[in-house]
Amino acid sequence: MTTGVLLLHGSSGQPGADRIRILEAAGYDVVAPRWFDGPISEIPLESFPLDELAARTDRLVVMGMSYGSLAALLLASFDERIDAVVAIAPGAHVWAWIGDGEQTSTFSRQGQPLPFVPFDLDWQPADDPPSYLGLYRQSLERYAEQADAAQIPIERFKGDLLLLAGGDDQTWPSAQFAEQLAARRGSLPTRVLISSAAGHRVVFPGEEVKTSGQRMARGGSEEADRAFGGLAWPVVDRVLSGTR
Repeated sequence: MTTGVLLLHGSSGQPGADRIRILEAAGYDVVAPRWFDGPISEIPLESFPLDELAARTDRLVVMGMSYGSLAALLLASFDERIDAVVAIAPGAHVWAWIGDGEQTSTFSRQGQPLPFVPFDLDWQPADDPPSYLGLYRQSLERYAEQADAAQIPIERFKGDLLLLAGGDDQTWPSAQFAEQLAARRGSLPTRVLISSAAGHRVVFPGEEVKTSGQRMARGGSEEADRAFGGLAWPVVDRVLSGTR
């Protein structure tokens, strides 16, 4: 059985070369698109290259990191061809993109923007480099009604779901989001791995620490992030291969 992996990067905007190499070395057929080039605003779910992977592989998996996890979870919620999802530092809602003084949805489907959580523009960071935990939590509280409508309907996905989150994530509360996603799934096949010491970025065996992206606090440490990656990788491999 052949497995195709659609690998989706986060808001750094750069596919992870190390992660591509590791997945290919493990025998997976990997497609890692640069899925936005500019604003992350109303990105069509139809624009992700699932068709080419589905046509040439027996098993279809989407693996996403941070904002890429949102895309992965949304794709699985609406595309029945997807067999499994690995969501790293996941979110549980569709969020806004702020541009030219306007807030728009990050994703669209069938030509329509998806419901989204607006950001609370009154929030200000209290530290340097900034942690954005407070922004996400404050926005969810202030816009509770919109947040309810913007939840990713992951209960629609019937395949395997693996959620990896760092308890010290300072970018957004990914451990809390992972638990929310798992709760929505009920008895559907779901596994949550949380490392209390790890931050936003998991480092799998053979990867270098990623340094690109916006200047911000991400939590964890190289030691903790590597330890979590080493613990999680065998589970990731089993989910990807379908031997979970």
